[in-house]
Amino acid sequence: METVVHIPETNKASSIIEVVAALKEYDLKAVHDKKDWGDWINLTGEKTVISIESERGMSRKATIEYAEGEDDHLEIPIISAFRELGWFGTDEDGEYRL
Repeated sequence: METVVHIPETNKASSIIEVVAALKEYDLKAVHDKKDWGDWINLTGEKTVISIESERGMSRKATIEYAEGEDDHLEIPIISAFRELGWFGTDEDGEYRL
């Protein structure tokens, strides 16, 4: 399962540091992993990853890629962290509040 989240253009972008800190507030062991092909937030001890788009350390869009069975215990804290930062979800019906 995957969930796409974003922050509206009318709002200030979040830094990756802010996103990682918000995830840690929910007891997730989040670590930023910058690769040549993109930025990732890994959760130590979990297979779920967050692909986060970044421009000079700032982000407006991320895709949460839940590993099989991990959405049961990770979805609420991850979504809560992004909600706290003012992010929204996106699906086939459009934008929605987290």
